[in-house]
Formats: sequence, structure tokens, C-alpha cells
Amino acid sequence: MKYYIATDHAGFAIKKDVINILQSLGHEVEDLGPSSKTRVDYPDYAHLLCSKVLEDSGSFGVLICGTGIGMSLAANRHKGIRAALVHDSYTAKMAREHNDANVICFGQRVVGVGVIESILESWSKSEFLGSRHTKRVEKIEL
Repeated sequence: MKYYIATDHAGFAIKKDVINILQSLGHEVEDLGPSSKTRVDYPDYAHLLCSKVLEDSGSFGVLICGTGIGMSLAANRHKGIRAALVHDSYTAKMAREHNDANVICFGQRVVGVGVIESILESWSKSEFLGSRHTKRVEKIEL
């Protein structure tokens, strides 16, 4: 499975850990930046990642900032993106199974590497359940 990852300066420090975790789970990862911890604007990276996910059918995205809030707000501006702010493996699993989320967001200042590992493992092993959830997900798009 293909994953795109992007951060801002507040999420940069854990990006390599996230890439390593995803690769250890057997996924291909493309790093969209930034390449240093120099201050950047999170919407620029959220928009770049969402464009890639929308162009590459079946791919997923991971966005990281200080809290995950800014990234999730910016990402959800894109029609076809369902970005979920997650804090643990349960919210990651539910985002995939019930909401068909194709982007997850979390905050470097909120969750540590151990929790991130459980989030990514749960996320990558979960699939959209469809059924009663399909109609609800369809109602998200206006």
C-alpha cells in the first residue's frame, strides 16, 4: 500500500520514526516534506499531500503537526479527502472502518512514538466496513 506523509515544523521530529514504522509494516512511503524543522505553514503541506492522495487512487496519507488539528482542518477542505484526527489505535481503527478515512492526522505534542506505532498498525490493518456506514460517508460530501 502507498502512503504519503507530510508534516510542518512541529511534526518534523517524528517523521522519520513514522516512515520507519510504515515501512516495517510493508508499506511504500513517499515523504512530501518538509526537509528540515524550519518553520513552515501546515496548510501548504496538507494541500500537497491531499492532492497526491486524490491523484493516486487507493493511497493513504499521514499528516503530522503539533496537535494534528490544523492539518486535519486543512485536509478536510479537499473534496474526496476524509481526514481523521486520531489519538490512539481505537480512533484510528474506527476512522478506517466506519468513516473510510483516507488520511490520518495526529500531533507530535500529543502522542508519543509508542502510541504512533499502535495507531499506524491498527490503521493499516483496518478496512472500511461499508454496509450501514456507506450511506453516512456519502453524506459527508456536499
